[in-house]
Amino acid sequence: MVVDAHAHVIVPGLGADVEWTDAGQVVRYGGREIRSALREFGDIPRIVEEQDRAGVDVVVLAPWVNLCGVEVERQNEALASCVGERVWALGTVETADQLRELMADGRLGGVEIPAAPGGVFLGDERFEDFWSAAEESGALVFIHPSTRGFALPVMDEHYMWNTLGNPFETTVTAAHMIGSGVFDRHPRLRVLLAHGGGALPALRGRLAHEQTVHGPRRDVLAAVRRFYVDTVVHDVDVLRGLVEFFGADRVLLGSDYPFDMGVERPAEIVRSLQLAAEDEAKILGGNARALLRQESPA
Repeated sequence: MVVDAHAHVIVPGLGADVEWTDAGQVVRYGGREIRSALREFGDIPRIVEEQDRAGVDVVVLAPWVNLCGVEVERQNEALASCVGERVWALGTVETADQLRELMADGRLGGVEIPAAPGGVFLGDERFEDFWSAAEESGALVFIHPSTRGFALPVMDEHYMWNTLGNPFETTVTAAHMIGSGVFDRHPRLRVLLAHGGGALPALRGRLAHEQTVHGPRRDVLAAVRRFYVDTVVHDVDVLRGLVEFFGADRVLLGSDYPFDMGVERPAEIVRSLQLAAEDEAKILGGNARALLRQESPA
C-alpha cells in the first residue's frame, strides 16, 4: 500500500476561494492570489483521481496551513467526513482540549499545526498542555511551516521564502523543541516534520556540540531521532541519508500535494533507493498506517 502522508486540501467556505482559469488554478485568500497549487485543491473525487495517476493508494489530507485554526469544529467535521478507503485526514486545533476531543472522536488520526503559531515556536511553555494532550491521546502531530515565516527581504528573491524559508522554519521549531526538553517531558510523542525535517538532520552535530558547551547535556542526537520525517526532499542521496540516520521506521512517504514544490509521483524516489523490501514497504505506507491506524508498520 502506498500512502501519501503529506498532502493538503482546502475545505470550502473558510475564506479561501479556489478557481480554475485558463492560466491554471487560483486560490484567493486574504486579498492575495496564490498560483502555486498546480493540482486540484478542493474537490475530493478529483484529488483521488490525481492520486490514482500518481500511483498513490491512500492520501492523508491535511489543511492548507494558512487555514490551520480557522473554524476548527466545522473544518474538522468536513475533514472527517472525507475519510474512507482512499482518504485519511489530519485535523486542526487551537487548544489541548480540542485535540483531546478530536482524538476521542476517532475519525482523524492527528492534527497538522504550523511551525510557529502566532509567531511562537513550539518549544515554548505555552504549548505544554498541547504536548501533554498529544502524548496522552496518541495523536500524530504533523508540523508544517507556515510559509513566509521569516520577514527577511532577501527571501522574496529567487523563491527563497519557499525553498529555504519553509524548511528553515521547521528546523527552528524542531531545534526549539529539543532545546526546551519537550521530548524529555513527553517521551511518547509522535511528531512528523515536513520536508525531510528541513535542515535539522544536517545541523544535528552542531546542535549536539552546543550541549557539550552550555548543557544541560541533553542527548541531542537521540532527540532528533524522536521525530518522524517525510520524503519531500527532491534528492535521492539526501533521502538515503535520512533513512540511514532516522531508520526506515521513521520516514514517511509524502508529496506536498498539490503544490509546485511537491512531488508528482512520490513513490518513485523511495523505490530508487532499492531498500530491503520490508523497509521500502514501511516508508511507502506501513509507517503511516501504523501512526494513523494504530497498526503494525510491517
